[in-house]
Amino acid sequence: MSEITYVRGDATVPSVKGVKVIAHVCNDIGGWGKGFVLAISRRWPEPEKAYRAWHRARASNDFGLGAVQFVQVEPYVWVANMVGQRGIRTGSRGVPVRYEAIDTALGGLAEKAVELDASVHLPRIGCGLAGGKWSRVEPLIIERLAKQGIAVTVYDHGEARS
Repeated sequence: MSEITYVRGDATVPSVKGVKVIAHVCNDIGGWGKGFVLAISRRWPEPEKAYRAWHRARASNDFGLGAVQFVQVEPYVWVANMVGQRGIRTGSRGVPVRYEAIDTALGGLAEKAVELDASVHLPRIGCGLAGGKWSRVEPLIIERLAKQGIAVTVYDHGEARS
């Protein structure tokens, strides 16, 4: 079983050899413009374009909570757009994060990582704008990825978080 490696840095520039999948959580309303997606868009235009097209065509595809879209951005780098939050605002129904959707998306991510023989690189998904708790997300990553032998690196950008 692999463990999660924690590093300070930018998840969009993983410094390991081999195939890499950079994973992050998106909302289910087609919004792209705050949080980690900005770092992705600064490096590659394709993930945002693919996500927006996926959302536009949602009546005829699998777009929705728990779905994951893979976009190849370099010969050995893929971005996984994982739909793991309902809307974008905290309201009467709580925070936008949906742990079950993240869990389902991580299952799809695990399949793709095994297929590509890839490592997975991500920020603390679901814990920024989505309002989730790392204590709920980390066990999902361990179960779906690390226990399957997939190397996982979690990136903390800037100040240390609890």
